[in-house]
Amino acid sequence: MTVAAADPAAAAAEAAQPRRRRSGYGRYAGVKVLGALGSLLFMLVVNFFLFRVLPGDPARTLGRGRLSTPEQLEEFNRTYGLDQGLGEQFLTFLKNTLQGDLGYSILYHKNVSDILVERLWPTLLLVGGSTVLAAVIGIWLGIRAGWDRSSRFDRFTTGGSLTLYSMPEWWLGLLLIAAFAVGIGPLPGIFPTGGLHSVDVDPTSLQGVLDTLWHLVLPVTTLTLAYLADYALIMRSSLIDELRSDYLTTARAKGLRDARVRDKHAVPNALLPTTTVVSLNFGFVVAGAITVETVFSIPGLGLLTTEALAVPDYWLLQGIFMLSSATVIAANLGANLLYGWLDPRVRT
Repeated sequence: MTVAAADPAAAAAEAAQPRRRRSGYGRYAGVKVLGALGSLLFMLVVNFFLFRVLPGDPARTLGRGRLSTPEQLEEFNRTYGLDQGLGEQFLTFLKNTLQGDLGYSILYHKNVSDILVERLWPTLLLVGGSTVLAAVIGIWLGIRAGWDRSSRFDRFTTGGSLTLYSMPEWWLGLLLIAAFAVGIGPLPGIFPTGGLHSVDVDPTSLQGVLDTLWHLVLPVTTLTLAYLADYALIMRSSLIDELRSDYLTTARAKGLRDARVRDKHAVPNALLPTTTVVSLNFGFVVAGAITVETVFSIPGLGLLTTEALAVPDYWLLQGIFMLSSATVIAANLGANLLYGWLDPRVRT
């Protein structure tokens, strides 16, 4: 009788458990979304005041002496809204940002949003491609090195990835240009020294696509080698931590082969920290790699940043900063939501 009475209660508890798990994740996701919105608002405030606390008169600085008369200075301030009070400028800035209006570039005489769209794709091809390659290769290296700890493969890959990680990206890029684009001794250069595609090729044609991929080989290789240690070392460390877990001993005691224990039990749990790193690094894709794009003359957001700094073009810099910060916040939110879904323990 007692057992029969307990069964409905146990069944009710079991039925309620999935609902509690889902509502728990909903609260967790809601908190993370609110935190991301707060970070986004803080970023907008910083983005507005960051370029307005610089010393000097923006009209005289950006005019570079060409705006000499009071009428010219007044017209410049009226065109760019600098004749308004600081509070009114901030409200106008928020309104324009929500409408997708990021200002007007003095350097290119175009809307900042249009310039960012044009320069976004080269950066996505370069940094996005290298991030994917570095993540795939780095995770594979980390799994092999962590599973066969202290082996020759482990020592070689760990030392090699750390050496590449310690090199400045621009210096590694210059080495690759000297070796494979210019040529050393009897070895001729086979890759282009820079640019995204040849000037005599239509980028939209099949030949243009292949030409673009050929131009991206050296810069993508540079960033892949530079980022490799990020994923390899974290994956190796996570897998080594999992090797001390009791469930792996239990799996081996059941007679499972080492390869199955590694692939079906150890690696999925060790991938959790690496998943977060991969998600966060994708947030930095839009920010671009300033030094590599400058060395290889890739017309992306990184090279655009150096060009805007040389003027300086405050509105263009403001738009680049806003886009980069927003993508990092979005990637951080995605990493938190994904980690909370994969590992329910972090929801507490």
